[in-house]
Amino acid sequence: PLPTYDEVLVCTCNTEEEEVELIVRRALSSDSRNQKIYCLLGADKLVYKVSKQLEYHFFHLLQSSTVLDYRFIIFCSAKAQNSYVFTAFHAYKVTIPCYSKTDIQAYLSTHLKVPHGTAPVAQAFKEPYQQNVKFIYSNKAGMGR
Repeated sequence: PLPTYDEVLVCTCNTEEEEVELIVRRALSSDSRNQKIYCLLGADKLVYKVSKQLEYHFFHLLQSSTVLDYRFIIFCSAKAQNSYVFTAFHAYKVTIPCYSKTDIQAYLSTHLKVPHGTAPVAQAFKEPYQQNVKFIYSNKAGMGR
């Protein structure tokens, strides 16, 4: 399954050290064996001080953790090779192949379908395929519907 809201931290330049520490603790705790996938999105946007603390907390907790099969993914832009996070975790780097928009849409439409017999929110949309995930964007903050 895709990560849930408590497994994902979307990073900005305003992300605080406590938020980063919390998700690292969740990923490396003994409770993380329940197959959750913890993710830092846009980690290259973290300020230097928070990036240093991310590195410290990760490696410090990794040494004291008994969990060997943790699931922790740090997403950075390929263009951010000068960011501290990119450099600190370079040994763990995995390059993800680029897929076309059509391939991604085909994958999502087959894996994010609403099970038959349910009354999902997706019924509010007019598309012929019923999916349980929708992204709605607005040009003005707080104006998403």
